[in-house]
Amino acid sequence: MSTPLLTILKYVFLAVLYLFFLRVLRAVWIELREPKIATVDRFVASGETALVPTIARAGPDPDPGGPSEALVEVTAEGTEIRRFPLGNETSLGRSPGCGIALAEDTFVSQVHARVFRRDGRVWVEDLGSTNGTYVNDARIGPPVALNVGDRVQVGQTVLELSS
Repeated sequence: MSTPLLTILKYVFLAVLYLFFLRVLRAVWIELREPKIATVDRFVASGETALVPTIARAGPDPDPGGPSEALVEVTAEGTEIRRFPLGNETSLGRSPGCGIALAEDTFVSQVHARVFRRDGRVWVEDLGSTNGTYVNDARIGPPVALNVGDRVQVGQTVLELSS
């Protein structure tokens, strides 16, 4: 091979190597950043409910003697199927190790989402599931605060927050 061709190939190789290094640094940076927390704000305009993300302050978990919410699995008609009491942190998924195991729903990931308490409120967070997590028919990304009556859908299972 000629010397100019080898020089060009050397510079191309170095460019690809540096691009790879920058991608690795970017991936590490994303993993080390704290996630932004979003809350559900309700705007009622002609009977519709919308999700608007806002940043909330993170704080310590409330004392265990606080409110005792539960997630209730409901049918499309609103009939209660099962009731799952919530602790400080509960995972949802098909895995038997999850706090709320939904083994019969094949559209739910092994560990699909988590429900946790922060600042006296109940929050839900999608854990990178394939089919996503929905709150009141809107797909969520970062954690979202729930109110009593809000519906969380994972796969084909619909859960409603009740007190």
